[in-house]
Amino acid sequence: MPESKRVFDLEERTAIFAENVIVFCRTIKMDAVSQRIISQVVGAAGSIGANYCEATEAESKRDFIHQVTIAKKEIKETKH
Repeated sequence: MPESKRVFDLEERTAIFAENVIVFCRTIKMDAVSQRIISQVVGAAGSIGANYCEATEAESKRDFIHQVTIAKKEIKETKH
Protein backbone atom coordinates (compact mmCIF):
# COMPACT_ATOMS: atom_id res chain seq x y z
CA MET A 1 0.00 0.00 0.00
CA PRO A 2 1.46 3.42 -0.90
CA GLU A 3 2.65 5.39 2.11
CA SER A 4 0.03 8.10 1.59
CA LYS A 5 -2.71 5.44 1.78
CA ARG A 6 -1.56 3.82 5.04
CA VAL A 7 -3.90 3.91 7.98
CA PHE A 8 -2.35 4.33 11.40
CA ASP A 9 -4.79 3.14 14.04
CA LEU A 10 -3.42 4.95 17.07
CA GLU A 11 -5.99 3.43 19.39
CA GLU A 12 -4.77 -0.06 18.50
CA ARG A 13 -1.10 0.95 18.49
CA THR A 14 -1.29 2.56 21.93
CA ALA A 15 -3.06 -0.52 23.33
CA ILE A 16 -0.36 -2.80 21.91
CA PHE A 17 2.32 -0.50 23.33
CA ALA A 18 0.79 -0.66 26.82
CA GLU A 19 0.53 -4.45 26.59
CA ASN A 20 4.18 -4.69 25.52
CA VAL A 21 5.26 -2.48 28.42
CA ILE A 22 3.41 -4.77 30.83
CA VAL A 23 5.01 -7.88 29.33
CA PHE A 24 8.44 -6.26 29.60
CA CYS A 25 7.90 -5.09 33.17
CA ARG A 26 6.98 -8.62 34.21
CA THR A 27 10.57 -9.65 33.34
CA ILE A 28 12.12 -7.19 35.80
CA LYS A 29 13.23 -8.42 39.21
CA MET A 30 10.99 -6.92 41.88
CA ASP A 31 12.49 -4.98 44.76
CA ALA A 32 11.45 -1.80 46.58
CA VAL A 33 12.85 0.51 43.91
CA SER A 34 11.79 -1.39 40.81
CA GLN A 35 8.27 -1.91 42.19
CA ARG A 36 7.69 1.86 42.29
CA ILE A 37 9.23 2.43 38.86
CA ILE A 38 7.25 -0.42 37.29
CA SER A 39 4.02 0.91 38.74
CA GLN A 40 4.77 4.37 37.36
CA VAL A 41 5.75 3.23 33.86
CA VAL A 42 2.83 0.81 33.49
CA GLY A 43 0.41 3.53 34.57
CA ALA A 44 1.88 6.10 32.19
CA ALA A 45 1.99 3.66 29.26
CA GLY A 46 -1.64 2.72 29.78
CA SER A 47 -2.69 6.35 30.07
CA ILE A 48 -1.40 7.16 26.59
CA GLY A 49 -4.13 5.14 24.91
CA ALA A 50 -6.78 6.17 27.41
CA ASN A 51 -6.09 9.83 26.74
CA TYR A 52 -6.01 9.27 22.99
CA CYS A 53 -9.43 7.60 23.22
CA GLU A 54 -10.68 10.63 25.15
CA ALA A 55 -9.32 12.86 22.38
CA THR A 56 -11.24 10.97 19.71
CA GLU A 57 -14.44 11.74 21.63
CA ALA A 58 -13.61 15.42 22.05
CA GLU A 59 -16.44 17.90 21.82
CA SER A 60 -14.32 20.60 20.21
CA LYS A 61 -11.00 21.11 18.46
CA ARG A 62 -9.67 22.74 21.63
CA ASP A 63 -10.72 19.74 23.72
CA PHE A 64 -9.08 17.38 21.20
CA ILE A 65 -5.80 19.30 21.35
CA HIS A 66 -5.93 19.29 25.15
CA GLN A 67 -6.43 15.51 25.35
CA VAL A 68 -3.69 14.81 22.79
CA THR A 69 -1.36 17.08 24.77
CA ILE A 70 -2.05 15.02 27.89
CA ALA A 71 -1.28 11.84 25.93
CA LYS A 72 2.02 13.41 24.82
CA LYS A 73 2.90 14.12 28.45
CA GLU A 74 2.26 10.46 29.30
CA ILE A 75 4.54 9.44 26.42
CA LYS A 76 7.32 11.61 27.84
CA GLU A 77 6.74 10.22 31.34
CA THR A 78 6.93 6.65 30.04
CA LYS A 79 10.12 7.46 28.13
CA HIS A 80 11.70 9.13 31.12
